[in-house]
Amino acid sequence: MQLGLIGLGKMGGNMRERIRRAGHTVLGYDRNPQLSDVADLAELAARLDAPRTIWVMVPAGIATQSVIDELSELLEPGDTVVDGGNSRWTDDEKHAAELGAKGIGFVDAGVSGGVWGLQNGYALMVGGDKEHVDRLQPVFEALKPEGPYGYVHAGKVGAGHFSKMVHNGIEYAMMQAYAEGWELLEKVDSVTDVRDVFRSWQEGTVIRSWLLDLAVNALDEDEHLEQLKGFAQDSGEGRWTVEAAVDHAVPLPAITASLFARFASRQDDSPQMKMIAALRNQFGGHAVESAKE
Repeated sequence: MQLGLIGLGKMGGNMRERIRRAGHTVLGYDRNPQLSDVADLAELAARLDAPRTIWVMVPAGIATQSVIDELSELLEPGDTVVDGGNSRWTDDEKHAAELGAKGIGFVDAGVSGGVWGLQNGYALMVGGDKEHVDRLQPVFEALKPEGPYGYVHAGKVGAGHFSKMVHNGIEYAMMQAYAEGWELLEKVDSVTDVRDVFRSWQEGTVIRSWLLDLAVNALDEDEHLEQLKGFAQDSGEGRWTVEAAVDHAVPLPAITASLFARFASRQDDSPQMKMIAALRNQFGGHAVESAKE
């Protein structure tokens, strides 16, 4: 299969490589010419065979809207656009309507895997009409992890990004629980090796997870996280999850508390946020702030 891919950063660049390793042709475009296979979006569209499929991996909001607007003028009926970034599900509905008016298909794909996706595969949550989703199955198969899991056609347009939003809300709460436990262990005199306590949980316990493995990785690199500042950003999806919960009258006390804990990290140097920052860096390559800054 042939695919155009826009945005070759931490996620997009590795996705291009994984799809190519599966035997497909990928033409990539990025604002950085050293990463690009083509000079601009016009060349990207011109070099793809019809019906064309272009996967967009750029920041949500204005950047995605700008790319969608440009593609709507370059593509033709029968082509398909995939938004694989972290767009809000309500934007998906808007983009699908705009492109659909010109006969261009639209699929939203929530993508999880971070900087480890090239090696381990990406979990994919997809929304859109069946005819558009079915066309993309070879790409989804190339990106997903080996085995029966890691891919779902979650529903109609917007379902993929809504599912990924909830996934990230759960992720917030899980990281917060690990961070709180780590801080409490660090505070008591009787526990002399917090890192090995975390390591002991990796097998045989009900709280073992990939996030726990990544926490151990972070503690191996910096045993007491002394090199990090207790500050953690939020990507926006935690906020959207809480807002959606309010709209639908669904109680989310743990996720909501974890979001507000991120806000608290911006007031003082929070020990818990050192662990949150470390975990975000481990799984997603997100930037951290040094304690020296």
